[in-house]
Amino acid sequence: MTQHLPAPAPRTAAPAAALAPPPALPRRIVFLAHRGLGNPAAGGSELLVDRLATGLTRLGHEVTLVCGGPAEARPYRVVPAGGGLGHFLRAPGTFAREVGACDLLVEVCNGMPYLTPLWHRGPTLCLVNHVHTDLWRMRFGGALAPAGRLGRRLEQWALAGAQRGNLTVAVSPSTRRALLGLGVAAERIRVVHNGVADPGPAVPRSAEPLFLAVGRLVEYKRIDLLLRLWERVRPVTGGRLVLVGDGPERARLEQLAGPGVEFTGHIGEAHKHRLLSAAWLLLHPSAVEGWGLVVTEAAIRGTPAVAFDVPGLRDSVADQVTGLLATQESAFAAAWCTLALSAERRRAMGEAARAHAAQFRWSRTVGAFRTVAAEAYALAGRG
Repeated sequence: MTQHLPAPAPRTAAPAAALAPPPALPRRIVFLAHRGLGNPAAGGSELLVDRLATGLTRLGHEVTLVCGGPAEARPYRVVPAGGGLGHFLRAPGTFAREVGACDLLVEVCNGMPYLTPLWHRGPTLCLVNHVHTDLWRMRFGGALAPAGRLGRRLEQWALAGAQRGNLTVAVSPSTRRALLGLGVAAERIRVVHNGVADPGPAVPRSAEPLFLAVGRLVEYKRIDLLLRLWERVRPVTGGRLVLVGDGPERARLEQLAGPGVEFTGHIGEAHKHRLLSAAWLLLHPSAVEGWGLVVTEAAIRGTPAVAFDVPGLRDSVADQVTGLLATQESAFAAAWCTLALSAERRRAMGEAARAHAAQFRWSRTVGAFRTVAAEAYALAGRG
């Protein structure tokens, strides 16, 4: 997959505090997001915002994150605005009291919108990881279906209506297509891919079959499906299935789990990368993703992925090259067994995955986002 991203910003010997963005760039940038990286439920979206905010801070911008609690200290300013759904109601007031003004407001639009164009008159940029159209149906079924329909309509109105005068950043071609499907104008959308960090030293690959799934334990990640498939795969491959992450589905999933399954709960980055290095395969049964950041994190470790051919994952997994994509449950199980039983094919796909992941660096992500931020600032007549 050819990526059209700007080159990393040149290195400089000057300390970050001495840097200042050029006049054509917004100096004070505020991100508005549901969660910060310190939240136990933080995932790929929160990591992306953290990398953007940290990178922009190093380039001399004054960056603030207004988010739901709990929050933790970061290289940029973090302003908590309460948790739960009430956070979306409190956020405008928190912004007015604690921030007051900025040169660019970045609304992280992941499902429930903040409707910033209704209460903020300055330059605004919308950041979208993935559109929640199908997830509203999955999360709100049965008696809650009316709430799901309301959520879908609100999201569509916010992205295609309330934000129609602003630029929108999508994290993948899949997210771009979903936005077009909602009615967002093509000329408003810019694609900025996630990056991946230098992983540091690797640990040896596990001698026994080790299969890994990483992510929040929520419905749309479909770990229950993975557990059912494991019952088919385990007699063929043997080994262990390790599930990294926590969430509201954990208790139910633990009851469904058979032999050879291990739940780690939430773990640190170093532990996660040790597991990514040791694993034979990364398994990603999710129904939809914006990009699937853990796929790239596994790839930089030389670990191929088996996933479903769904939005986001069809962007981060190069089918038959860096991993295998399946369209049906039986095909997923077959791909899992095929790679588990072929060390040579796993090795070849792992090397291809490592080379593919090398295209994605957070410095390039920050540079690409900064270019869009400058465009949004100029379009608003503030450049």
